[in-house]
Amino acid sequence: MQNTDTTKYIIHSKINADGVIERPDIVGAIFGQTEGLLGADLDLRDLQKTGRIGRIEVMVTAKGGKTKGNIFVPSSLDKVETSILAASLETIDRVGPCSAKIEVFQIEDVRAVKRKKIIDRAKLIFTRMFDESVPESQELAEEVRQSVRIDELTYYGKSRIPCGPNVVNSDAIIIVEGRADILNLLRYGIKNTICVGGTNIPPEVAELTKKKTVTAFTDGDRGGELIIRELLQVADLDYVARAPDGKGVEDLVQKEIIRTLRRKIPVEQIIEKYGLQERGGTSCERAERPSKRNSLRSPDAIPRISEKKLHKRVKVHRVSPKQDSFEEKELPEEKVEKAVHEKPAAAVKVESKAPAAKPVQTRATRVKAPVERPAARRVFPAERAKPVPAPAPVVSAEALRFKPHVEALKGTLTARILDPEDKVIEEIAVRDLASKLKNCRNNVKSVVFDGVITQRLVDIASSNSIKKLVGVKIGNLAKVPTDMEVLTPSML
Repeated sequence: MQNTDTTKYIIHSKINADGVIERPDIVGAIFGQTEGLLGADLDLRDLQKTGRIGRIEVMVTAKGGKTKGNIFVPSSLDKVETSILAASLETIDRVGPCSAKIEVFQIEDVRAVKRKKIIDRAKLIFTRMFDESVPESQELAEEVRQSVRIDELTYYGKSRIPCGPNVVNSDAIIIVEGRADILNLLRYGIKNTICVGGTNIPPEVAELTKKKTVTAFTDGDRGGELIIRELLQVADLDYVARAPDGKGVEDLVQKEIIRTLRRKIPVEQIIEKYGLQERGGTSCERAERPSKRNSLRSPDAIPRISEKKLHKRVKVHRVSPKQDSFEEKELPEEKVEKAVHEKPAAAVKVESKAPAAKPVQTRATRVKAPVERPAARRVFPAERAKPVPAPAPVVSAEALRFKPHVEALKGTLTARILDPEDKVIEEIAVRDLASKLKNCRNNVKSVVFDGVITQRLVDIASSNSIKKLVGVKIGNLAKVPTDMEVLTPSML
């Protein structure tokens, strides 16, 4: 009898006989023709009695006077003995009165099948019975942080716009796209965030941007660009930060968030990049007017001069050692206007003063300091004043050599790093200029780029001994080193 618990292998073979035979004929032929062939240790009858060979299964069909079928012999012997036994089956050439042929085509390892069943069942047990297991310490900590972030999430205005807890009290805010972005920034301690929920900017957010320093932090995809375009039209932005291409703010880790916010760029450069016109004027007008940050620091803001300017012409008395002479000179509008309002009936007395520094003078612009000579001093009414063109800015002839570079870079948003001989060392994008200058070589002396000259670029260039910066516009510069020359195309 077959002992299924000890079966290791199953010998698969097929039989072809030239006649009609049945199962008992095949089994009898197997035992009869292998008897004494392999010795006493591998005799099939003895092996079957001891349980090392199981019950031989035969499945045959007879058709057209011929018989075909399969033979299955279970074995608990080792691999070598099982192989010998399988080979002995192929020596059978007759079954009953018919010639026959037996061919072994497979030896199945029963234990491999059992192992596969064990693995499949173990997977099922693991997935079903360990779902309710106790979470690890890291999972517990993350669950607590998530609950705290949800508690810190607040809402702003009547529209209940999701925002961080410090939006109202903070001087600077960060505008993001959605609620998930706020939760991700709260995870890393950034609490002055507010979302817009798409390209339809809420009026509360647009009003809030007028009072604070605003940074737009959007995803690095097409949607993020559309939101920036919408914010430039309805809100008052100061800086723009974009996530890396193809990534969203909600997917960034702490290191990527900090790096992106540090690399934020002024909104003037974004306006030039997209070729947009901001709300309330052109990009040039925005670059020329004082920013919100400066207006907050200085309470006495300078009033904007009326478009209808007052031009007055006065005659200035110039005294020379040789003879008395007179020269017409245009005074600044503020002084003329002040003189007209303060002394409407009196004469306006104007004296030219020598400048503190010694500028480059020409024959047309040189005015000598007057000598106190009461008899020679003359006075003329202010009503006879007329505008005189202001002198052009004085630029060194050495700076004119950058004009070809400015013309080549116009509208490309790129920068050229030049050596002392004005040869191009490298040409890069404007957005990468600051990081590149931090690691520049000692032979860099000039930089020409299609962008705004900011205080940050001036400081970086000064620390690397760069002597000349040439850009499209000059931003709000607090200080410029004496050994550095800052130029724009209008000066060349």
